Amino acid sequence: MPKGKPNKRYTPEFKIKVVETMQKEKLSYSEAAREFDVSNHNRVADWERIYLEEGKEGFYVERRGRKSTGRPPKLKKEVEEDLIAEVQRLRAENAYLKKLNALVAERVRQEKKHK
Repeated sequence: MPKGKPNKRYTPEFKIKVVETMQKEKLSYSEAAREFDVSNHNRVADWERIYLEEGKEGFYVERRGRKSTGRPPKLKKEVEEDLIAEVQRLRAENAYLKKLNALVAERVRQEKKHK
């Protein structure tokens, strides 16, 4: 793309028209791009993918810019409390099983010693 030329923006309605016309008239991506004066046939392919995966509503979603990597959504208070209680229970169970394993190993060692 020439330097200083801004990217062309296409409306969701235009994208829907391109994809539906392409499917109805069985046009290739290149043919559809030429007919509708779209700069790149790959853009038409992306539009078709969005149309097939998300439907017409997919064109109304803002896709520019970086994805948010912000904090995960907060859990409900009771769900958070349940998870904390389960973690505590599992830690206690782990500790119990470790002690039990040590006792069994000690008993086996004692029995071998006495034989």
